[in-house]
Amino acid sequence: MEIGNVLFAFGLTIFAGLATGVGSLMSFFSKKFNPKFLAGSLGFSAGVMIYVSLIEIFDKARASLTGALGDKLGYWATAGSFFAGIAIIAIIDKLIPSYENPHEMQGNPCGDCRDEEKQFKLMRMGLFSALAIGIHNFPEGLATFMAGLSDPTLGVSIAVAIAIHNIPEGIAVSAPIYYATKSRKKAFYLSFLSGLSEPVGALLGFFILRQWFNDVTFGIVFASVAGVMVYISLDELLPTAEEYGEHHVAIGGVMAGMVVMALSLLLMA
Repeated sequence: MEIGNVLFAFGLTIFAGLATGVGSLMSFFSKKFNPKFLAGSLGFSAGVMIYVSLIEIFDKARASLTGALGDKLGYWATAGSFFAGIAIIAIIDKLIPSYENPHEMQGNPCGDCRDEEKQFKLMRMGLFSALAIGIHNFPEGLATFMAGLSDPTLGVSIAVAIAIHNIPEGIAVSAPIYYATKSRKKAFYLSFLSGLSEPVGALLGFFILRQWFNDVTFGIVFASVAGVMVYISLDELLPTAEEYGEHHVAIGGVMAGMVVMALSLLLMA
């Protein structure tokens, strides 16, 4: 494993993780915020992630595992790892209570509260959102890192898709904290920290897995990453896109993301 490839892949995870800071800044200028644009962007991100997971990442994982384990066992291992990735991220979602989970759509969390209660509840929501996003970003960091390590072009595409996905997460953290504290600095700082868990996830994954890094390990991790990305797209990106904008805007973004991803893979082939 060349050090240059490792540094490049790690750089992609930093880029994707720091996009939460972009979302934080956007929340401070909400008058200029275009929800339809964000809905289309989230749909685009979901389209990229679904297409690349099912067409490219799953195929690479299967090729690696069938080469090491044989056609039948390798295919079983690929499918099993894919659904294991879905199960892992679903369990993480389940362990986070829905009220504190930024991916569960909520109404006004404190419509009838006094000002002090509103501030407390908003601050609590922001802090729990930061913690929840930090937990979610661990597997996303590993996904970006593994893709960048395997194929730089694929890694860039996934990093951009996850960066777009991280923008509303930054809003989910910074907006309630800002309205609770009136401190842009504190809101941005906590949003920024939640995004840093992405490169931390990549580092932990690399140092834990590298001593066992072979075709079987690569295939299992890559197939699991595909499952994680499909789950994130269907459970987080698309519902959030629907929340921010019109249904057809979100779906149009999905189709555009798939087309762009397909063209980029064809042109780079």
